[in-house]
Amino acid sequence: MTTATTPSRISQAFADLAARGEKALMPYVTVGHPLKESTLEIVPALVEGGATMIELGIPFSDPLADGPTIQRSGYQALQNGVTMEFCMETARQLRQQGVEVPLILMGYYNPVLRYGLERFVADSAEAGIDGFIIPDLPPDESAELAELSQAYQRDLIFMVAPTSRDQHIASLSGRASGFVYCVSVTGVTGARDDVSASLSGFLSRVRSALDLPLAVGFGISTPEHVQEIGRDADGVIVGSALISRLDEADPADAPAVAREFMRYLRGNA
Repeated sequence: MTTATTPSRISQAFADLAARGEKALMPYVTVGHPLKESTLEIVPALVEGGATMIELGIPFSDPLADGPTIQRSGYQALQNGVTMEFCMETARQLRQQGVEVPLILMGYYNPVLRYGLERFVADSAEAGIDGFIIPDLPPDESAELAELSQAYQRDLIFMVAPTSRDQHIASLSGRASGFVYCVSVTGVTGARDDVSASLSGFLSRVRSALDLPLAVGFGISTPEHVQEIGRDADGVIVGSALISRLDEADPADAPAVAREFMRYLRGNA
């Protein structure tokens, strides 16, 4: 293991986007949804449509931060036989296919712990995963995973919400890397009609405490949302709205649906 001496792929991507005056667009897909092998076609299509980073969701039986849409996608993926090993292999194959954007594993702590923390980080690094989002891992219990992530030069990304206290946000300094996942609303994932009026003030509060890019997720589904949030944030995360479109489509059409939805969010449709 080595200590990080160069910017991570995630940090470099944010820097490159900022230099061009652009914002990161990060779609979330559940690995193995709608069909077990779908992710290998959907991710390249998302990148073609304008995605600049990808969140790969590890399906789990008890996804406490997710609304019904992503819960259903996770259940389907589990029914399809998706395991942690399969998630790693999917990332590896995406890199072999030529996908170069940052890939971020998002999943809950129980499957990670069961897999083994060092094995999880080491296998992720070998597969081409750049970072991790573990929604149910409190910062004050993250020391072992944070140390391993740093040693293998992977980013550990934490979530903060409008209800997060200043002390909690400040505690991420020195632990978080890559970017900060800012939850736009209280509650679980799911598409919503409007952006919270208090979001700008919340982002200002986080930015004053942490010197990392800020990406906003939960409830984003339209180009207007992307543009509005992009005025204050460095990136936008879209999950449930994409999953819903994939659910409504024939699985054979999933790559085209994913590509066009990214273009729509970018304002190119």
